Amino acid sequence: MRPNLPHVPAIIAMVILYGPVLMAGTLEVSIQPVAGDLRVTPETVLANQAGEQWSVVRLSYLLSEPALQRPDGTWQAVESDPAWLSLADGRSQWQITPVPEGEWTAIRFSVGLPPPVNDRDPTVWGPAHPLNPNLNGLHWSWQGGYIFLALEGRFWKEGDDPAEAPGFAYHVARETFRTRVSVPVKLRTRGGEEGRLSLNLDLARILDGEKPVSFARDGSSTHSKEGDPLAAALHENLKNAFRPAGPNEDRTEARPLPKPASETDATIDEWSLPAKFPRARLPVDLEMTTERLALGRQLFHETSLSRSNTLSCASCHLADHGLSDPRPFSAGEQGRTGRRNAMPLFNLAWKPSFFWDGRAASLREQVLVPIEDHQELDEDLTNVVRKLGEDPRYGTRFTEAFGSPGISADRLAIALETFLLSLVSYDSKFDRAQRGQGTLTDLEQRGFELFMTEREPRSGQFGGDCFHCHGGALFTDHQFRNNGLAIDAADPGRGEVTGLALDQGTFSTPSLRNIALTAPYMHDGRFATLEEVLDHYSEGVQRTQTLDPNLAKHPEGGLGLSKDEKAALIAFLRTLTDDQFARDAYAEED
Repeated sequence: MRPNLPHVPAIIAMVILYGPVLMAGTLEVSIQPVAGDLRVTPETVLANQAGEQWSVVRLSYLLSEPALQRPDGTWQAVESDPAWLSLADGRSQWQITPVPEGEWTAIRFSVGLPPPVNDRDPTVWGPAHPLNPNLNGLHWSWQGGYIFLALEGRFWKEGDDPAEAPGFAYHVARETFRTRVSVPVKLRTRGGEEGRLSLNLDLARILDGEKPVSFARDGSSTHSKEGDPLAAALHENLKNAFRPAGPNEDRTEARPLPKPASETDATIDEWSLPAKFPRARLPVDLEMTTERLALGRQLFHETSLSRSNTLSCASCHLADHGLSDPRPFSAGEQGRTGRRNAMPLFNLAWKPSFFWDGRAASLREQVLVPIEDHQELDEDLTNVVRKLGEDPRYGTRFTEAFGSPGISADRLAIALETFLLSLVSYDSKFDRAQRGQGTLTDLEQRGFELFMTEREPRSGQFGGDCFHCHGGALFTDHQFRNNGLAIDAADPGRGEVTGLALDQGTFSTPSLRNIALTAPYMHDGRFATLEEVLDHYSEGVQRTQTLDPNLAKHPEGGLGLSKDEKAALIAFLRTLTDDQFARDAYAEED
């Protein structure tokens, strides 16, 4: 269906007159989010027909089933992989291949996935595949299937304080709301060549289409339950939200897709990736050998990494505390402390960045930072290498691990990285229940149901809404979020790294696995118990301009959980403890 806005025919005419000649092979489709003629960023303020102003924090969606229309009106399907596009991640390109030779008058695709793909086991997808749940964050975990389009942000009336604005979270999903889109274009493809096509996704049309949507009137959240009129309205509007980009629009801002990661799963007899976990993006040069693991384990306990030769990595990451520190702030050299609680060390193969603020892009980079940090081990890497070289044990261990003599900071980092990647926690009471090897109590099962149920009074649902940030087998989405703590100018979290206003007061979402062992909680260890954590989400959430929309859509203060609901949630959270992992996490060799 053609968009029924008056300026669309003119745009189509310009595309026909100036339209690119696109070549066979790979068709690179670039799709940019706009509102009318305005390019949308998280800082853009939009307005809808209901007189509400709004901004977008998250725009993330899946595309599939591409097809091209011939001049006679028939369609040629293209068997191409789906695409994941995301505003926050700078993903705006879909490489469709192979594109047949010919002349075409329209492109068609689906926002969403056909049932055979949507229902498939998500663990089959490689680490760089757009349907890998650890990459796109759109899989609905234990419920199954994907969110087809996630549109989240804040809304307010003109004159209101945006910092106090409520949030919205629109999640379009399920087969009923898979949206078929057709966009008129003028394409000619020739054999052996490649080309590009630029489209726009007009976010204003998603709200102000044939079925105008008001946040206040129609609801600030939808999870696409059958019969939900809000989901149906978004579905209808989405059909006409895509259009060709004008010939003079800048097409150079699309970021290239990341290079595919190695698809090789590194395994040894002592360690294998859990069956229900998504495929992990492993370093391409990773060698999970017994020798490197043993060296990394020894180095993790090595006090020569510190200036005084008295502290090691293990000093602040204790096995019986889920490899975290029970102190709010770890004590480094001469008792100096930092400003953040030590993060637990497990399931690191799935993390895309490290530290509470994400300042390290890889584990190999991260492991060297505490060694030189003044508040931690406070030692120079050159001096560490010298001290290790003077210990006859390490000359042999490094040679065995790397196949040649030599100790260096790079080899030190690789050995520590290898060991830490082997620390995988996946055998909790909950996991065993999922495998049919045990059962949850009635209270624990009630907690799980609350955990996985959104709070959406409009549709009669009053859950804990935990799964948005802590869903999936890893119990984290690895995103940076403001979870309702007051923004501290002395520690703005991710904002200190990026300098972006949108990141002020946001921190990495921790995994809830082993959560009963990893107290105290939050980046600064301010909460001593799980009860205090749930009190925060129930009554203590503070509205700030960067508060995550999935929390901002709740009433003032938070979820308003009852005493019994809190007790059930805590009972469930305790089922995530992996007792065997806590006992054997990094037992030091004799």
